[in-house]
Amino acid sequence: MSQKRKRFESPHAARARARKRALQALYQWEITRADASDIFQQFVEEQDMAKVDVEYFKRLLTHVVARHEQLDNALSEFMDRAPAEADLLELATLRLGAYELMEVIEIPYKVVINEAVNLAAQFGSDQSPTYVNAVLDKAAGKWREIEVQAAASTR
Repeated sequence: MSQKRKRFESPHAARARARKRALQALYQWEITRADASDIFQQFVEEQDMAKVDVEYFKRLLTHVVARHEQLDNALSEFMDRAPAEADLLELATLRLGAYELMEVIEIPYKVVINEAVNLAAQFGSDQSPTYVNAVLDKAAGKWREIEVQAAASTR
């Protein structure tokens, strides 16, 4: 009689799923401009959220929506076009990464960029991962200068 072992679910995987759902929700918000709390409720009711860090998903969605203009202004320094002219999916991905770079400092900048690039590869165009990587890498160099310099000095 064999028992199935319960797989260990890392908090990192749950956060990665939260980012994925947040990107989808931010894209929906960008198109509909519905209230973030309504979009959150819709996702909780209609999506499989069993392995998602729901609190982190909610944090990302509500904070990025609330601060989207501030995030766009901060990102515009590193973009080759105005945020209003960017692909909506790329913009949502960049906002998500920018928020994490600026506000979730316990997550290493390399992880933030890698997660954003993975989302861009999964949902964006062929050029999206390269673009997202370039913009967020430049942003990290300014917003997390000490961390970036420390990482560079250990190579």
